[in-house]
Amino acid sequence: MSLAHESIASLRRRLASKEIHSRDIVRDLLQQIDAREKTIHAYTHLDREAALAAADKANSSLPLGGIPIAIKDNLNVLGDPCTCASKILEGYKAPYDATAIARLRQAGAVLLGRTNMDEFAMGSSTENSALGITRNPWDSSRIPGGSSGGSAAAVGGRIALAALGSDTGGSIRQPAALCGCVGLKPTYGRISRYGLVAFASSLDQIGPLTRTVEDSAILLSALAGHDPHDNTTDLRKPETFLTEKSGSVKGLRVGIPKEYFIPGMDAETEAAVRQSADWFKKNGATLVDVSLPHTPSAIAVYYILATAEASANLARFDGVRYGRRAADPRDVLDLYHRTRSEGFGPEVKRRIILGTFVLSAGYTDAYYRKAQKVRGMIRQDFEKAFASCDLLLTPTSPEPAFKLGERTQDPLKMYLADVFTISVNLAGNPAISLPCGFTKSNLPIGLQLIGPRFGEEKILQAAHAYEQGHDWHQRLPPA
Repeated sequence: MSLAHESIASLRRRLASKEIHSRDIVRDLLQQIDAREKTIHAYTHLDREAALAAADKANSSLPLGGIPIAIKDNLNVLGDPCTCASKILEGYKAPYDATAIARLRQAGAVLLGRTNMDEFAMGSSTENSALGITRNPWDSSRIPGGSSGGSAAAVGGRIALAALGSDTGGSIRQPAALCGCVGLKPTYGRISRYGLVAFASSLDQIGPLTRTVEDSAILLSALAGHDPHDNTTDLRKPETFLTEKSGSVKGLRVGIPKEYFIPGMDAETEAAVRQSADWFKKNGATLVDVSLPHTPSAIAVYYILATAEASANLARFDGVRYGRRAADPRDVLDLYHRTRSEGFGPEVKRRIILGTFVLSAGYTDAYYRKAQKVRGMIRQDFEKAFASCDLLLTPTSPEPAFKLGERTQDPLKMYLADVFTISVNLAGNPAISLPCGFTKSNLPIGLQLIGPRFGEEKILQAAHAYEQGHDWHQRLPPA
């Protein structure tokens, strides 16, 4: 078996025993990339020589020593392009490392390329990238999900061992579900956002996409912890996220929210998730019916708050300080207008306009402040639910990967792809998506486990137990 098909946990053991070297892993991955990247298009930037040179210097005694990790193209990596898959950042190279990148380096990881995404993380299909679409490794006629579609497709397609993504409304979990890998959205404040190009600052969170739950826990341990550069990070010390309890779900109270099993969702997806709930029950967990009554409002709340924050955050891209600059402007206003018109794609423009509208005079109370109040109610829904259960079990996506181009002309239908993930970001809770089956047409289905704030240990242990009882994570996409 190719080293590119192994887990981080397995490769760490082989590196520590000197059975293999980091260069062997990188070389195998590059061979897999050569074979599959033309079809998948998961990467936006790949510096082969730099990756091999870093592998030669790798210290296998470190927690991630010699392990290659791919990076979503909205995280600053010193000296690398950071395009956010947008024309407006053409030519920009990061002048510093994001904290998450610095921590990967400290842990000994080898950085392997930048992955494609929806422009400025705005999308659910990775069709909004100015650098070309990414395809699902299980069916190249379908989307990989988004906005971390490049990261998910690379991991699911076995052309990356693991990758970092960002999750604002489901952008790690939804593509992980559609590409057949594990995606973890940590508690807001668990991982520093310093060096992540901001979309919606109160919602964004960095997290790993991996082959296995154990690998996800390994990366979380390396990334978590307070950062003085980000005052939203929590002060508590990083934990051990997988322990000897990880093989059992006995005694767990697993909540099943009725609002997450809705009319119109894909029948095969619902069946697979309900079978997963039955597995928990058969293995000693108690299933508890719960309600999150404000869930139906989550999409509306999200697209008010997220776009308002995006409108403010993206004002910095004006052609003056960095990135694209319109040629020969008549004056400052012309510079701003043409730079942003030429540089931003349609979806980013749509969200900036919507965000500017909800923040405009006369509409702030009607939309923005009301949405903040409902966000508080959504957070309270989760708090009440966790009074009677330890974690929540839901589908990650209401359906498997849909066809490329199927929803590009229907933004509302596209936005509904995140109907089961958005509430978690609004509440700030942790959640993980892991494979729980396949459709008859061999498309992956994702199971979501949601925990209380800073409850990563609970969901990782439950997810690990479920994973060990199934072989979904071991299946390979078609060659």
